[in-house]
Amino acid sequence: MEAINSRDRALQLLQTYFGYTSFRPAQEAPVESLLKNEDVVAIMPTGAGKSICFQIPALCKSGLTVVFSPLISLMKDQVDGLVDQNIPAALINSTLTQTEFNKTMYDVRSGNIKLLYIAPERLGSNFFCNVLRSMPISQVIVDEAHCISQWGHDFRPSYRLIGDWLASLPKRPVVGAFTATATKAVENDIKTLLGLNHANVYVTGFDRPNLSFSVVRTPKRMDYVVDYVRRHSHENGIIYCSTRKDVERVYDNLTRAGIQTGYYHAGLSDEMRKDMQNKYAFDQLQVMVATNAFGMGIDKSNVRYVLHYQMPRNMESYYQEAGRAGRDGAPAECILLYSGQDVRVHKYLIEQGHLEPQREQVELRKLQSMIDYCFCSTCLRKYMLAYFGEIVPWLECSNCSSCNTKGERVNVTKEAKAIFRAIIATEERYGASMISSIVRGERTDRITRAGLDALTVFGYLSDVGDKEIKGLIQQFVASGYLRSSMGKYPVLSVTAGAEEVLAGHKEVEEIRQEVIVPSRKTKKSASISRSEVPRSGSGGLFEHLRQHRKQLASQLGVPPYIIFPDTVLIDLVNIRPKTLGEFGNIKGVGEAKLKKYGLSFLEAISQYKGCLLYTSDAADE
Repeated sequence: MEAINSRDRALQLLQTYFGYTSFRPAQEAPVESLLKNEDVVAIMPTGAGKSICFQIPALCKSGLTVVFSPLISLMKDQVDGLVDQNIPAALINSTLTQTEFNKTMYDVRSGNIKLLYIAPERLGSNFFCNVLRSMPISQVIVDEAHCISQWGHDFRPSYRLIGDWLASLPKRPVVGAFTATATKAVENDIKTLLGLNHANVYVTGFDRPNLSFSVVRTPKRMDYVVDYVRRHSHENGIIYCSTRKDVERVYDNLTRAGIQTGYYHAGLSDEMRKDMQNKYAFDQLQVMVATNAFGMGIDKSNVRYVLHYQMPRNMESYYQEAGRAGRDGAPAECILLYSGQDVRVHKYLIEQGHLEPQREQVELRKLQSMIDYCFCSTCLRKYMLAYFGEIVPWLECSNCSSCNTKGERVNVTKEAKAIFRAIIATEERYGASMISSIVRGERTDRITRAGLDALTVFGYLSDVGDKEIKGLIQQFVASGYLRSSMGKYPVLSVTAGAEEVLAGHKEVEEIRQEVIVPSRKTKKSASISRSEVPRSGSGGLFEHLRQHRKQLASQLGVPPYIIFPDTVLIDLVNIRPKTLGEFGNIKGVGEAKLKKYGLSFLEAISQYKGCLLYTSDAADE
C-alpha cells in the first residue's frame, strides 16, 4: 500500500510546510491511521491541530482529498492559509463564477489540486455528484462532523447526504471524521451515518489548559462588558448574545464607548455579514458582538477572550463558542455572565419549539447541565470535562473562577436541611418557587389551601431572601444533593447526598464572595513564556511585531493570523533571530513562510530599539 513507509515523508512535509519537526501526541495516531488507509473518527479540542491530521496525509497520497466543511467563510480561511504555504488547495462554493468553477475543476482533473473543500449542500446536485465520481478521490474528510447528528448542538441536514454519496462511489476512499465536540450519542451517530463502524476512534481529550473559565453573576452585565473590553483594548475578543436585539444593544454601548466594534447576526444582509467578518479577520475591529451564527466560519487564532452575555442553552455550544479563544495556544479568557432570566428564556424557547417529546427532554437535560455549570462550586474545568465523559484525577485546575476565587467558605448546612426537609415533607411534588415560599413562611392562598403552613419547616428561613434560597437550590442541584425533573413545571427531589446531610453525616458549604475573574499575568523578565501573551498596552517588541504583521497583512490582502500566529511572535521576541537560519528554526515557520516573510520580520526586529541589526549572512542562507 502507498502509505506503509510514508511516515518519514509525512514528517518531512510537516517540517517543510508547517515548520514543525514532530507531530503533537494527539495528531500522531490519526495521521498514522489515514496514512495506512484506515478510517478515522477523531474528537479533538479546538486548537489541537485537527487540520494537519488530514492535510499531511493528503499531501502524501497520490489522489485527491475532498474536505466537507459547513461554511463558505471557514473554507476560504483554510484554503487561503494552505495556498499561502504553497499547498495546492481549492474550494468550490456558490461564490464562484462559472469561469472560476470550470478552472477549478480543470485543475482538479489535471492533478494540480491536492485538497478540495466543498460544502455538503453541493451533494444535492446530481450533476455535481457525477462530476465528483469521475475524480481520483483517495481520501474524504468530514470536518465539524458533529453536524451530522440530530443529537448534536449544530445539526445540519445536508451532512446526512455524505453517507449515501460515499456509498455511491465506484471505489470507497478512506474516510476521516473530525470534530471538537461530541458526546457518546453524537459519536455513535457519526460512525453509523458515515459507515465508520470499523474506524479507529481517537478521543484526544477536551481540556484546553490555555483557557481560563469563569462564571460571573452580576446584575449589571452591560457595565461589566464595557469595562472589560476597555481594559483589554489591545486584544481581540468575541461577545456572544442570545438574541439579535441584545447583539445590537451591546454593539451600541461599546461603540458609544469609543471601541472599534462589529456586530453579526442572521438578520443582516449577506454583504454586511461578510464585511463585518472581513474587518474582524483583518484586525480592523477590536471586538465582534454576535449570535451563535458567528464563529465557526472564522479560523482567527489570536482571539484573546470570549464573553457570553447570556448563558448558552447547552454545554456543547458553550464549549465550542468559548473554544474560539486562544486557538494559537496562548492564554485566553472565557467568561460567562449568568442571569436567572437566561434560564426562563431558554425553557420558553424549548417548550415553544414544537419538538418531539424525546427531543424536548434531551434539550431540557442539556439546559439543566448548563445551569449546573453556572452554579458549580467546584472546579469548572473538571465539571466540563466530566460532561464530555473525561474523568481527571485533579481536584483543582487553578485556572477557573471556582478554583481561583478568594474568600471564605460559609457553612449552609442549616439552610440545606430546611430545604431538603421541605421537599421531603411535600412528597417531592413541588419546584423551587414553592419550596422557597414554604421555608420563608409565605402564607399564599396555594400554601394555606394545601395546609402547608402547618409543616414544622414552615418559615424556618424567614430571614433569608427568595433569590438567595433559589440560588442555594440551584447550587444543591449542581452539587448533586437535589434532582430537578424536566418539563414545563420541574419538581425537586432529594438524593442520597441530601439524606447524608439530614442524618448529620455531612455538612454543606458555599463560597460567598463575588467571583474574581482570573487574569493573565505578564512575566516581569525580558523573556515572554510561550504560554503567555503580553497584557493589553504592554507595548514592547511583541506589540511592534504585531503591528508589523498587521501592516504586512494589509499589503498582501490576507488576515494577520494567516501570516503567523501570536505564538510565533512570542518566540521571535524571546529568540530574536538574526539570520534566516535562526528564523527557520522557530516552530510554526515552514519553508514557504520563511521565504515570504523572513527578511521582512528580521528587519522589523532590527528596527526595534535595543535590538542588533540582523547580520549580513541573513540573505545568504
